[in-house]
Amino acid sequence: MNYLVPLPVALPLAVCGWSLVLGPRQTRLHRVLSVVMLAAVVAVDVILLIEADRHGPLVVHLGDYAPPLGVTLVADRLAGLMLLVSGLVTLIVLLYAFGQDTAEGGQTAPFSFFHPAYQILVAGVSLCFLAGDLVNLYVGFEIMLMASFVLLTVGGTQPRLRAGSTYVIVSLVSSIVFLAGIAATYAAVGTVNFAQLAVRLPDVPLGVRTFSQVLLLTVFGVKAAAFPVAAWLPDSYPTAPAPVTAVFAGLLTKVGVYSIIRAETLYFPGNRLFAVLMAVACASMVIGILGAVAQTDLKRLLSFCLVSHIGFMLFGVALGTRAGIGGAIVYTAHHITVQTTLFLAAGMLERRYGTTELTRLGGTARTAPWLAALWFVPAMNLAGIPPLSGFIGKLGVMRAGAAYGGEWAYLLLAAAAVTSLLTLYAMAKVWNLAFWRAAPTGRPASGPAGGAGSGEGAGSRGAGSAGAGGAGAGGVGTATAAPPRAPARIPGLMIGATTAIVALALAYTVLATPLTGLADRSAAELLDGSPYIEAVLAK
Repeated sequence: MNYLVPLPVALPLAVCGWSLVLGPRQTRLHRVLSVVMLAAVVAVDVILLIEADRHGPLVVHLGDYAPPLGVTLVADRLAGLMLLVSGLVTLIVLLYAFGQDTAEGGQTAPFSFFHPAYQILVAGVSLCFLAGDLVNLYVGFEIMLMASFVLLTVGGTQPRLRAGSTYVIVSLVSSIVFLAGIAATYAAVGTVNFAQLAVRLPDVPLGVRTFSQVLLLTVFGVKAAAFPVAAWLPDSYPTAPAPVTAVFAGLLTKVGVYSIIRAETLYFPGNRLFAVLMAVACASMVIGILGAVAQTDLKRLLSFCLVSHIGFMLFGVALGTRAGIGGAIVYTAHHITVQTTLFLAAGMLERRYGTTELTRLGGTARTAPWLAALWFVPAMNLAGIPPLSGFIGKLGVMRAGAAYGGEWAYLLLAAAAVTSLLTLYAMAKVWNLAFWRAAPTGRPASGPAGGAGSGEGAGSRGAGSAGAGGAGAGGVGTATAAPPRAPARIPGLMIGATTAIVALALAYTVLATPLTGLADRSAAELLDGSPYIEAVLAK
């Protein structure tokens, strides 16, 4: 099955090429190609995960060149799980995008840009998960950067261009640091292959190892949006179209978390930076959630929640134990899905009412009970209400912290408890303002029958312009926005896609035992390291 390993990267790139050849007029064919491609990627991801779980890591040296010269792709349990979750999420988000202008050549997102950029983004994410060396991990990050800039700025509105420019500047600076980390690591050991790094780095002087580790963790921390290098995220993501924001918030930051897990378990084992990682996890949780509860714009509130909950994953990684890393893996898979769902639900709110400013919303539970349900379930999941998967992931990390003991672990346990309570408060605040209370005076009770043309066109313009009560300049809702408009109809495909991803998140609860078992086996394999090293070097 090793020959399947490159397919999650190769298939999206191949379809991207065909999309450019076909041009923007073949809308139906573009849709079919994209959906078939992502469905095929999901099928390959399932096979890779099953085979890696049964038989160990799957390895391919492209061109049959052995390390350190060749390009090595590796699919172990962790990579297989992340590939499968990301594949399912990107497929559902694409279907959601079909229900609005983003993928149909509307005023806010030219069709000719969206499909190729989205496919390149999928390929970049897959390459990051499969990369077996630092250079190809860097290439994966840069592929994501190129696609992300296009997707963030589709429509060309001033807030999107400003936010996209911030994102690109931060990403380019982090890329320079990444190159410095790669150079320092290569100078020390003569290779960038993960397996060879795991063998050679223990013989390198401690100061040199620590220097390389700090450089790489800084880069991965920027990608993961961990405090104190997360200030760019709340101003960058909320201005993009709903499906773009959803896939970015749910998936791209987890590439950084995945890279941190890989670094701390494979080529920098030993937890020398235990206190630093604990401090970063604690600050991310507390400062992120305090930022969230202060927001009145829903997208910015969710962006700060994203920063906060990265801390739970870093908590598990910092512990460095099998239980801690297993809990972090479960919570990562959960958070990819739930955070994406919440942004999709926020996009439907914006489409229906033209804003995500909580002070201008209200009465949704009465006028759109189905939308209220699609928000409520993932919101409670994010808050960690039993028996949902958010509770399972948090419980795993917190139990690992209690078993580890020590001042730092108990401090993080307290921070995790406070963060969970404040997350619940933030979700209750959204529910009360946007769904439960009476609709604001002046908003019509019913809207036009509407179709594709009366939905996201208005909603996205609300997000992209400072006068629609959406993100506005820098993502802050405006008090001088236009008066509330009549609710618009939401296409069934958007509702169906959001329902599907809610069901996927609930499936994690139903399948909690096999999911936690897989995460535990992944953690054991990561901490052992020998299965990965032997599979790569013996290939």
